[in-house]
Amino acid sequence: EVQLQASGGGLVQAGGSLRLSCAASGFTFDDYAINWFRQAPGKEREGVSCISPSDGTTYYADSVEGRSTVSSDNAKNTVYLQMNSLNPEDTAVYYCAAIVIVTTPHVCGFYGMDYWGKGTQVTVSS
Repeated sequence: EVQLQASGGGLVQAGGSLRLSCAASGFTFDDYAINWFRQAPGKEREGVSCISPSDGTTYYADSVEGRSTVSSDNAKNTVYLQMNSLNPEDTAVYYCAAIVIVTTPHVCGFYGMDYWGKGTQVTVSS
């Protein structure tokens, strides 16, 4: 059974940090890129970051670039999203999703995901 489990969300004050985790199982981790999305109330889902654990390709949306770092622990089949300098606009449910890699290096694009996990809530207070 394929599972993507996002965790690490919570309530944090503006300026604070959180590290989100996405634990993957049920598929060959190295064959997939892991993407992070978020959806705030009343807003469309937004792709925020991507990593290809097999070749190290990473990508950040403008909204998080410079204050976020995506990384992977391939031994644990887990991807992390470290988010710093959080602000209330970062409040959202954060999801991780997987897409099979078809090119090397992988080209990140926030569409056509093969698997989705349940989200984790991030709330940033002002």
